[in-house]
Amino acid sequence: MLNKKSALLLILSLTFLPSQILLAQLSDRASWTATVQNDFRVIPDLTYQQANGVELKIDVYQSRNSDGPAPTFIYYHGGGWVGGSKEANVLRLLPYLEQGWSVVNVQYRLGNVSLAPAAVEDSLCALRWVARNAEEYGFDTNRLVVSGNSAGGHLALTTGMLPVDSDLGRQCIESESPKVAAIVNWYGITDVADLLDGENQKSYAVRWMSSMPDRNEIAARISPLNFINSELPPIITIHGDADPTVPYDHAVQLHSLLDQAEVTNELVTISDGRHGGFPANEMLRIYEQIFQFLDKNVNH
Repeated sequence: MLNKKSALLLILSLTFLPSQILLAQLSDRASWTATVQNDFRVIPDLTYQQANGVELKIDVYQSRNSDGPAPTFIYYHGGGWVGGSKEANVLRLLPYLEQGWSVVNVQYRLGNVSLAPAAVEDSLCALRWVARNAEEYGFDTNRLVVSGNSAGGHLALTTGMLPVDSDLGRQCIESESPKVAAIVNWYGITDVADLLDGENQKSYAVRWMSSMPDRNEIAARISPLNFINSELPPIITIHGDADPTVPYDHAVQLHSLLDQAEVTNELVTISDGRHGGFPANEMLRIYEQIFQFLDKNVNH
């Protein structure tokens, strides 16, 4: 056993070892995380909108070494529109940061603050904030990609698919939405009404709509399947075929209608996959396909 003097000498010797020797003893993943704070900056809790007395925030993550406007990834968290937080989803952003993207992580009003379609309105406003502040933060407005998981996937789809004359953006400070370059949809809801009644009824969707008498009308206004047209941006969807939370058929229908409209799109199916939590080998395959898709359709 080491005595106090020997232990102190050991600590001092490790402290002053050359950094490259220390990093050589770490895995590739650990080495990257050890140096990431030097490569990236975080600008937290920027207010992009105020609604119902709530200041809505975003976090910006970006490279310290960017030499020009960077492709920008805008992320909406999941949670059935009634739960979740942007902070809980930070690790989902790392693959894009590592690829040199700027990332915007979005907070929006949950159902306990404001019922549907508030989250959709907020998501549109966040996109418009990014465009308005592109010069200050180095966002490339020609390469804006929206993404999210579950309810966040739905918000990414609506943000990228709603027509420019939609009245859902009326509360935003900015009057016009920029064109989205692509959408990365992780098992997002594409038919909201399908989750309100019948065999696919989901409690989170019922809570988000509550007892509003016009809930079916609202559901139609915010269902991505109702906004298919040939002018949509490229869309890649990832969905498990055994998902108990968002029916896999939502992804299948979206893929089929996009094909019919001749919109560039891909459906990445995870065999026996449930609602996220996919195995590591599947995650590697998914991200390989995502970045191939983005390289072909956004970074070309």
